[in-house]
Amino acid sequence: MPARLIDGNAIGAEMRAELGAEIAGLKKKAVTPGLAVVLVGDNPASEVYVRMKGKACDEAGLYHETVKLSKETPEGELMSLLERLNANPQIHGILVQLPLPKQIDTNRVLHRVDPRKDVDGFHPENVGKVAGGDPSGFRPATPYGVQQLLIRSDVETKGAHAVVVGRSSIVGRPMAALLLQDGKGGNATVTVCHSRTRNIAEHTRQADILIVAIGKPEFVSGDMVKPGAVVIDVGVNRVDDPSKKSGYRLVGDVQFDEAKQVASAITPVPGGVGPMTITMLLYNTVQAAKQWSSR
Repeated sequence: MPARLIDGNAIGAEMRAELGAEIAGLKKKAVTPGLAVVLVGDNPASEVYVRMKGKACDEAGLYHETVKLSKETPEGELMSLLERLNANPQIHGILVQLPLPKQIDTNRVLHRVDPRKDVDGFHPENVGKVAGGDPSGFRPATPYGVQQLLIRSDVETKGAHAVVVGRSSIVGRPMAALLLQDGKGGNATVTVCHSRTRNIAEHTRQADILIVAIGKPEFVSGDMVKPGAVVIDVGVNRVDDPSKKSGYRLVGDVQFDEAKQVASAITPVPGGVGPMTITMLLYNTVQAAKQWSSR
């Protein structure tokens, strides 16, 4: 029997509806959560993501600003902008869209964002808080969204063997930290695989929960999935497809048609993890507004 689909669009919509009550409560206290998104350059994919984030803020009733800078922008100019946003009381969350042009040091930029406004969860202070289980830390939106998909799809993580394929600081490492934590959506036994792991398939076939975020189109085949496993595909890749008007199609890091015949549940691409990333960004922005208003 084919795997049941874990619908990120439906779960994300449900969570945004729940968030509405918190936003309304903040507005009664004269606090409107505010998000600033900074885009440097003209990367088409980044521009699409930024527009989607702006639309989500409008629908949720959040204040938002998008600051677009040219790809030749010096690092110093970006740093000065971040200082102004750090000091702006109307802005509770700051997101710098990645990737940045080569003349800009990404780590220096991400470290310049006030950790109390770092809704991406990339500042070292928030990385440490998340690893230590401090709820005031901002969890990176994508792994946070994956955790919520598991919780709201009634996937039991306690005692489960979770295998994370990919060790990026954006997804893989924080995903492992969230799965290890004591509490709902945690208490798993976690293995992290990466590009230097030997015989990755031996590890993936042991996973009760397989989370793939390696950035390689359809890397995980059906025979790499344990029968009955839950598969979460974080990847979004463009592959050539002359049959499509656009000339391409989107695929994940998992061979979906094969894996769905083996797994018990699986996320599609698109429509799985992607919608949850934006939803959790909204959650982090509201969390930031609540923490600022209670100071």
